[in-house]
Amino acid sequence: MHQPENDLRYAVDEAPPHWLSALLGFQVVVLIIAGITLTPIIVLKASGTSMASADWVVFAALLVSGLTTMAQSRPIGPFGAGYVLFMGTSGAFIAIAITAIHIGGIPLLATLIVASSLVEFLFAARLGLLRRIVTPAVGGTVITLIAVTVFPIAFRMLEQTPADFSGPAPAAAWTAIATFFVTVAISLFGRGQIRLWGPLIGIIFGSLLASPLGLLDLSGVRNAAWVGLPSASWPGLDLTFDSRFWLLLPGFVIVTIVGALETYGDGIAIQEISRRGDNPIDYHVVQGAVHADGLGNLLSGIMGTLPNTTYSTSISVVDLTGVGARRVGLYGGGILALLAFSPKVSALLQAIPPSVMGAFIVILLVLLFVHGVRLLTAGGLSYENGIVVGLGFWLGVGFQDKAIFPDLMPEWAHSVFDNGMTSGGVTALILSLLLSLKVPKARMIRLPAAAASITELHGFMQRLGLDLGWGRSSIARLELVSEEALMFLVERDLGSEGTAMPGITVKARSTRETLELEFVAAPAGANMQALIRQLQDAPSGSVEDTRLRILSQLVSELSHQQFKDSDYLLIRLDSDREAYQRED
Repeated sequence: MHQPENDLRYAVDEAPPHWLSALLGFQVVVLIIAGITLTPIIVLKASGTSMASADWVVFAALLVSGLTTMAQSRPIGPFGAGYVLFMGTSGAFIAIAITAIHIGGIPLLATLIVASSLVEFLFAARLGLLRRIVTPAVGGTVITLIAVTVFPIAFRMLEQTPADFSGPAPAAAWTAIATFFVTVAISLFGRGQIRLWGPLIGIIFGSLLASPLGLLDLSGVRNAAWVGLPSASWPGLDLTFDSRFWLLLPGFVIVTIVGALETYGDGIAIQEISRRGDNPIDYHVVQGAVHADGLGNLLSGIMGTLPNTTYSTSISVVDLTGVGARRVGLYGGGILALLAFSPKVSALLQAIPPSVMGAFIVILLVLLFVHGVRLLTAGGLSYENGIVVGLGFWLGVGFQDKAIFPDLMPEWAHSVFDNGMTSGGVTALILSLLLSLKVPKARMIRLPAAAASITELHGFMQRLGLDLGWGRSSIARLELVSEEALMFLVERDLGSEGTAMPGITVKARSTRETLELEFVAAPAGANMQALIRQLQDAPSGSVEDTRLRILSQLVSELSHQQFKDSDYLLIRLDSDREAYQRED
């Protein structure tokens, strides 16, 4: 599922020239700055709030977006993925933020954002325990629904013109079509380095065409100062915690968790297109991305602006340009932070006609939708997961279009579920939770992390095999597989002499088709799944390599998920069908 190497020009750990990184970072900023700055303005206008506070809200949004984008690219402690994940104002909060400001002003909104961000930190810290609920099917559903949710906005942008526009009626359509075809042509047929500049060239071409048509207004740029601070002051926090806070908090928590699911999906997708070779997903990266998302929400609340989240545009741009180096994120984040203090540059970027921006957003959303589908099908789409995806997706579309019992929902429910990403994501999450309850009860044993535990492990597996009615050869295979898994975890965790090693928990779940073994151990560096993939095309090596090769041939599926609190080594074996036939 990773991006083909001939399309990936610079991987995440590689260093493109500084000028190229800066230009690519600037290119992404051009694409997302409208969403970062205009979303808070839309919320303020819709809530009837005085626009005098708009300067501060936009300033805070740009500054927080820049700082957290740099944290995502270059992690600080637990915060950050280490990949190019641009951060910006979350559109998922528009409806519920309008309600909060209407009821209690920006201070109440800020307090609710701070409180809900603490839930996201807890969610990120316990991501390993939630992995059976927060699955790729859930994350992929949310990503596809992001495209569905934003497409109507992009389509409306294609025909937007200024209120006093007196030029030809199809002017917006001409600029949108020109931007679209220039970008697609360069991206598909451009050679060498020219492909990297397809998005920026398309935007420049569309804007130049818009100028003689009367769609490019630069008066705001001429009147804006080069450097300056917002005229409005910090709105503060509402710390009364009255009934208004508790009434709105559940809605903010739901939308925050759905935003975390989006970041969860982004953290997986960005790895698949930013690395060379066929590597398993690093869930340390996913946890870091979600932690940084929570940090963005926390800072947004403290600063008094709308919540912050990862922009999935990052994935589309990396896919389109073939540059996944984290240096791009560092430059882009720095540019965003500087733009907070430069009204003139910000005005220039916002002067780009909506029709031009809409054309390119359509291209990015198509790529984003494809990545969501890839994520959905990465591990195979079972019958149960198909139900989760289908219901989550189409109920999200139905709520987004206000086609599902809109008159029966209370007003507070509209503020939460009228967003398709929110309603579809919550649906997929609930269904995934129900499916997790369907999993057979596990037999479990706790073992010391030592080679001496093999005898006890063999006894556990023998009893398990006999209870399942397996034959002697199948039980021997079960013993061999479990022994190799245990020894791998023990040997990679060996520390200095006398160091106390945490124990290893072994869980076994059986169905008519498979036997699932799960080894839960302390976090460590080596990943069995990655090592086995490396051995597939490599010549025979050490004894340990031979053991891993044998193990890979004996199992039907192997997955090694590493989180910051625990490692989960999951092994599936085909059940002994002869035993079930004997039972029948």
